[in-house]
Amino acid sequence: MAESHLNGAYYGPNIPPPRKAYHRPGRDGGGCCCNPFSCCCSCIANCICTCICQILITLLVVVGILALVLWLIFRPNTVKFYATDASLTEFNLNNNTLRFNLAMNLTIRNPNKRIGIYYDRIEARAFYQGQRFSSVDLQPFYQGHKTTNNMTAAFNGTNIVRLGDKEMSSYNDDRSSGTYDIQVKLYLRSRLKFAFVKSGRVKPKIECDLKIPLRSNGTAAPGVYESTRCDFDWR
Repeated sequence: MAESHLNGAYYGPNIPPPRKAYHRPGRDGGGCCCNPFSCCCSCIANCICTCICQILITLLVVVGILALVLWLIFRPNTVKFYATDASLTEFNLNNNTLRFNLAMNLTIRNPNKRIGIYYDRIEARAFYQGQRFSSVDLQPFYQGHKTTNNMTAAFNGTNIVRLGDKEMSSYNDDRSSGTYDIQVKLYLRSRLKFAFVKSGRVKPKIECDLKIPLRSNGTAAPGVYESTRCDFDWR
């Protein structure tokens, strides 16, 4: 390589100019993302998710507070159902055929001060040893607050009832004692009325476990029917 001399002095070889280093963004984990549009979309998505979560939490809190306020205002109490009286004049099982004649009186008490109830449908089903032997539809009605209503359910006719050995033994015991264990279930479709606001339909179920003495030719069995409070279930 030729040496460069200036004024008779030697200054060494020529030094080439430094090369410009180019740094590509996004390499080695540093810098901004190489696509501004992608970065913008990611920020918007995070913002939307955060807003949605905040809105949902706020709605849940508001609904919870509103439910608490309504409960404090109305203080709903469970409606009370009583099977006040029942009459059984025929209950005979022969060759898997049951002949029956059953009537029961129901008393329904709404203890709420500010809640009325629409009974849009009332279906009464009668069971013996877990087998349903009859069902009837009762008259729909509206029950005001702090009121009591009475209604009657009557079951009569014949139906096929197949009992196992254990259930048949229980039937023979009931026939000997003259008192039968019969269950009546009420299936409701009802709505609640809060002032001028009506709720959606609810489907509570009422179960009445009855011990009913058989009356034959006007003569009652030794047992006496006792008024029974029925179980109320909101399911």
